Amino acid sequence: MTPQQPVQTTPKPVDRAELDQLVRGEHGHPHAVLGPHPHQGAVTVRVLRPLASSVTVCGEWGETPLDHEHEGVWVGVLPVAEVPAYSLSVSYEGEPWDSDDPYRFLPTLGEMDLHLINEGRHEQLWTVLGAHVHHYDAAGGTVSGTSFAVWAPSARGVRVKADFNSWDGREHPMRQLGTSGVWELFVPEAGTGTSYKFAVLGPDGQWRDKADPMASWAEKPASTASRVFESSYTWGDEEWMAARADKAAVQAPMSVYEVHLASWKKNYDQSMWSWEQMAEDLVAYVVDLGFTHVEMMPVMQHPFGGSWGYHVTSYFAPDARFGDPDGFRLLVDRLHQAGVGVILDWVPGHFATDEWALARFDGTPLYEDPNPQRGWHKEWGSHIFNFGRREVRNFLYANAIYWCEEFHADGLRVDGVASMLYLDYSREEGEWTPNIHGGRENLEAVQFLQEMNATVYRRVPGVVTIAEESTSWPGVTRPTEHDGLGFGFKWNMGWMNDSLAYLANDPVHRSYHHGEMTFSLVYAFSENYVLPISHDEVVHGKGSLLRKMPGDRWQQLANLRAYLGFMWAHPGKQLLFMGVELGQESEWAEARELDWWLLDHPEHRGVHSLVRDLNSTYADSAALWARDSSPEGFMWLDGNDAGRNTFSFVRRAPGEPDLVCVSNFSAVPYHGYRLALPATGEWDEVLNTDAETYTGSGVGNYGSVTAVAGEHAGQPAHADISVPPLATVWFRARS
Repeated sequence: MTPQQPVQTTPKPVDRAELDQLVRGEHGHPHAVLGPHPHQGAVTVRVLRPLASSVTVCGEWGETPLDHEHEGVWVGVLPVAEVPAYSLSVSYEGEPWDSDDPYRFLPTLGEMDLHLINEGRHEQLWTVLGAHVHHYDAAGGTVSGTSFAVWAPSARGVRVKADFNSWDGREHPMRQLGTSGVWELFVPEAGTGTSYKFAVLGPDGQWRDKADPMASWAEKPASTASRVFESSYTWGDEEWMAARADKAAVQAPMSVYEVHLASWKKNYDQSMWSWEQMAEDLVAYVVDLGFTHVEMMPVMQHPFGGSWGYHVTSYFAPDARFGDPDGFRLLVDRLHQAGVGVILDWVPGHFATDEWALARFDGTPLYEDPNPQRGWHKEWGSHIFNFGRREVRNFLYANAIYWCEEFHADGLRVDGVASMLYLDYSREEGEWTPNIHGGRENLEAVQFLQEMNATVYRRVPGVVTIAEESTSWPGVTRPTEHDGLGFGFKWNMGWMNDSLAYLANDPVHRSYHHGEMTFSLVYAFSENYVLPISHDEVVHGKGSLLRKMPGDRWQQLANLRAYLGFMWAHPGKQLLFMGVELGQESEWAEARELDWWLLDHPEHRGVHSLVRDLNSTYADSAALWARDSSPEGFMWLDGNDAGRNTFSFVRRAPGEPDLVCVSNFSAVPYHGYRLALPATGEWDEVLNTDAETYTGSGVGNYGSVTAVAGEHAGQPAHADISVPPLATVWFRARS
């Protein structure tokens, strides 16, 4: 249809003051001035191109040159009655450059989105904020481009600076959508790989260039811009995801391999591996060792590798050092297809101070608490989120959902929960203010954690959240409807500290510290626990786990093997940091890879083989995991044999054979050791950490023992066994 010819050609007038406001970047609604506007039977078009030498609008009617109106604003009248499809031809003292006009498009956020953002209840916040590629069917053909949207409620103006405008944000001012604090702009032709930042004009009149808080990809450090990404990945883990929703993690096996991806392995030139490389080798390695889960130290974008990922700048972007987000999807997918779950370290307690990131994002304390007593973390030198602001809580719990839904994560290990719960954490008297009830609890943080856990468990059935919480806060794993924090698991830091303190003693002195190994059973069933030997225990001068052990080299390795056997049998799921399975000699350092050459030595290969056998026997023994959080799943056989540094207990589950663990942390064997047992009959020796195959001394029981009737230590049966030195032995009742 031929457009109706216009009646006249006078541009729609705009006050000079409004044009000045537009040019300064302070116009909250630039679309009201720029783009197409019907006026007196024609269409006025204004374009902001400060450095252009000429601008022409092109369409079916032909070409309409624009006149320079005011400080980079160009204006003209199209000889049509209705707004047509058109393009721009812009010259900068050279060949003209053709592009579409961002200011002819409607907002990409709807009223319901804005309402939910205002309320702090948008559970899929990442789908509307950030940068998103869109494809529209239009009269002139398909229009592809990227919508940019950012929350900056105190900003006087926001611009998009990107490689498509030569980092001159003056050409792309954003519009403010109502009272939501959201600024938005759709930029045609911008797509995957585009680097960008937001230029934010604060209330103080200062422009700040900021990375996108909701970016799904980022430039590789030390570059700091965000990048547009449109996923094209097709998942292949349908079976895993379908089964996940029906799993009860507390009653399932969970043996976790904690890994720092950047230092697990490196290329020959010491550069980092890619997601694709890890999807091959890491997956095969974890499967071979029999771990049920991998826990990755933070994969969210962070600028400083020495922070290990715990000072995050882009919460929605996988680390670009390894590749693009679809590469990370591949890694998770391959793990799932191999039957391995994925837990991600997540850091909602504090964030990095880099001026180009979240700090004072719109010129005010937006994400951080404005009260320095609540908003600054003294110990870690970082900002603390404002948990009292609903939009900030929304940002965080939507981020938790994002990793579970978009990247199929099976769990989140929440870092530093204790630092969030207490107002006086790492603060001296006078450096904190009590809550409204006069207590030291951070009530807003409690509200956030409960809200996050309840929302994640509702939206993503089958996932788990795990608290790194080192205090006696009650109900960490109690459901939120019963006034708990709502986590699925809690790290048992008390068990870790006590057991490592015990092992540090020479065997001749351990009898005086016997209670350090038994005290954990006083509270073992008060929460759902994970037993963590994490990265924190093998760094900063603490030495490797092997080097914590006393004695000569043989004794150190024997101590390590005995400890792992005890750990795997103790109530609670278990987590082991990478390198422990090698018998790593040196403490961990993020700048270099693990000492893989240790596997060329039989004694270290023995530790490696033991971990494989521990996981295999553990997975086949429901008694070791089905009742981890129930006292019915554990019974001491003898927890008081301090004189011989031995511990014996039974693990059990309905319908499953009992499994008995005997640990000897003295340096001498005990032959004819009378072991109380819950039933007569044959008991198979299913694991012995002193076996020769692990380079132990080979003291054992020739595969099984026979329990005979006769009360001993409160049990109806007993067997006289050989207990190896510095070793753990498991016996399973023969069915």
